[in-house]
Amino acid sequence: MSVVLADFSVHTPVTDEELLVAALAVRVHVPEHWPQGPLCRSERVPYPCRLARWGRATLAAAGVPDEAVVVVP
Repeated sequence: MSVVLADFSVHTPVTDEELLVAALAVRVHVPEHWPQGPLCRSERVPYPCRLARWGRATLAAAGVPDEAVVVVP
């Protein structure tokens, strides 16, 4: 079961296609506030979900600074 819950791997160097998908993942998998805490708007699991974590890690591996990633809930 731990393999299923593990984070997705980040390939280096990051290809243009991976960069595009990572940016989309970060844009779509945003936090939404609920009484039990922030949940991923797309998956309804505790935020950050696996795709949000992968997207941010991939953007970081491509050299995109974290300050440049703006998530609008």
